[in-house]
Amino acid sequence: MATQDPSSRNGSEDQEEDYMNMVITEPDKHREKETYTQRRLRKERESEARGRVKSKAERAADEAAAREAALSASLFTDPEAAAKNKGLAMMAKMGFKPGAALGSEGNTSAMTEPIGISMKDDRGGVGLDAEKKRKFREAVEKEGKRIKAEEGDYRERVRREREEVRLDGMVGAAMRVAERMDAEREEQRAVDALGCVDESAEDPKKSAVSTKPLKSINVLWRGLVRKREEKERDQRMRYDLQQSLSRLPTYDDTNEDADDKRALGKVPTQHRFIEDIEEEDPELDEFNALDPAERLQKLVEYLREEYNYCFWCKFSYPDKEMDGCPGLTEEDHD
Repeated sequence: MATQDPSSRNGSEDQEEDYMNMVITEPDKHREKETYTQRRLRKERESEARGRVKSKAERAADEAAAREAALSASLFTDPEAAAKNKGLAMMAKMGFKPGAALGSEGNTSAMTEPIGISMKDDRGGVGLDAEKKRKFREAVEKEGKRIKAEEGDYRERVRREREEVRLDGMVGAAMRVAERMDAEREEQRAVDALGCVDESAEDPKKSAVSTKPLKSINVLWRGLVRKREEKERDQRMRYDLQQSLSRLPTYDDTNEDADDKRALGKVPTQHRFIEDIEEEDPELDEFNALDPAERLQKLVEYLREEYNYCFWCKFSYPDKEMDGCPGLTEEDHD
């Protein structure tokens, strides 16, 4: 039986750890978390130590400067570059000389400088920029024309509306003149027939409602009478409503005079029924459908034919000749 060597036994015992005399070392301190500012400063120091790295914009600027310098340099100033350039060697064999154009004998307008190079960085086609410019220019021109057209239409519409308002006012004035002259003529005829003035007759200027049927009035100023009587009807209806809500119908106000009672419909008069206003009047509707200029022209012509009166001169002439009147239209009196 083999026996173990004492020396080997002592060695194995020495190799065993003496856990009673083991020294436990303190663990390393955890590294503190680096902030964003500290990390940025550290990277800047590291980059300065190994050499600064240029940014993308700086590299692009350097490339553009180098390309521009290479394109602007002439081969004729550098003999070594000219000797290495195959294109220049081929042109020299064809008779090209520095300072002159290739094949320029007898052609004084030949180009002596090559066509400039235009760098294209995007992915669009060769004619894309020109097409974009053309479309943009057309859009700008179209928008400008549209704005001018709208401005012109707006100004024309405003001018037309103002002219219609002005003509409507003149039509109303001509209607009042024609109504007044017609009433004066009828009054004069009544005076001539009776031989004296009828004091009991009602003054037409104070009467708000006409005693004539509405359709018997001349259509030229019938609309004026209709509006006036509609206004009078509405006033009476409002008054009747107020009276019905505030006092008895038999109440008599001592402060009301004869004119007030007549205006409020308390005194029986010879006026026609107010329901005549509600009847349809196709003749008046047809006249009101005309343009203000046409209605005014009809009124002016009527005043000239019936009363020798010029609406523009504001004067009644003694005879049909109307000597001294410049003309029939407003432009003739400017």
